[in-house]
Amino acid sequence: MRVTSKGQVTIPKAVRDKLGITKGTDVGFSEDGALVVTGYDKPIEGESKGERIARKLIELGERARREGWLNELTTDEIMDMTRGPRDERNAR
Repeated sequence: MRVTSKGQVTIPKAVRDKLGITKGTDVGFSEDGALVVTGYDKPIEGESKGERIARKLIELGERARREGWLNELTTDEIMDMTRGPRDERNAR
């Protein structure tokens, strides 16, 4: 695969098919001696957008606790991550 000037790559169709990655699927990357595609999410049948958001937030919280980085953040830092920096919010 070749990375474009925008940092984009195309996941080969065979890999997308094998992992169930379709349009709108969330993917992430991690570095563990090699670049690894992680965190794709197959939609749950009948799940509303709100339910999906709540599920993803719970999963993120569980991951943060497991990896220990949640304790390194203040409440204000977490709020800035979810809502954007205060300066930008106050300018609206």
